[in-house]
Amino acid sequence: MHPKKERTFVAVKHDGVQRALVGEIIKRIEGTGLKIVALKMFVPDMDKTVKHYGKDDAWCEKVGQRTVDSLVKDGKTPEKSALLYGKDVLTQLYKYFTFGPVVGMVIEGNSAVGIVKKLVGGTEPTTSDVGTIRGDLTLDSYELANVDGRAVRNLIHCSDKSEEAEREIEIWWKSEELIDYTSIQEKILYDMI
Repeated sequence: MHPKKERTFVAVKHDGVQRALVGEIIKRIEGTGLKIVALKMFVPDMDKTVKHYGKDDAWCEKVGQRTVDSLVKDGKTPEKSALLYGKDVLTQLYKYFTFGPVVGMVIEGNSAVGIVKKLVGGTEPTTSDVGTIRGDLTLDSYELANVDGRAVRNLIHCSDKSEEAEREIEIWWKSEELIDYTSIQEKILYDMI
């Protein structure tokens, strides 16, 4: 595949939809020169959401260990194993992602995965860089989410790697839903005139 045809999956989560930030997020993505090749609003079902996250016990253990470390740091005794805390986090992610409508997109262009990750920022909004979607448009934190017993509200999902993007796109889109076209912007960016 030619680098300018790299694709990534993006979902504006229900908190972004409810806060009317879909247009702002699309504007930031399109402003880079990347293009949308598929776009739809839907409420994610649980089966596809479980496939989408695709997390195993090792992931749960790693994430749960952060909770254990945080409790110990605060002088508290963990009530369960890191694995169980991690599974709780995963359950919260499923609940959060399936709660309401999301706007899903397939984005295409040179280094689409990396460019979108850079635009979106880190998973935790309070530690995301200024200028990123999460850093500029929301203020939630892991600490607050842990206190409230919920997933962090971070507006948007984006794929971490090309392989992950391909897997996620196949979960949410049929191949015929992806539009192959050339934009005027591409002709300028990629010297296709």
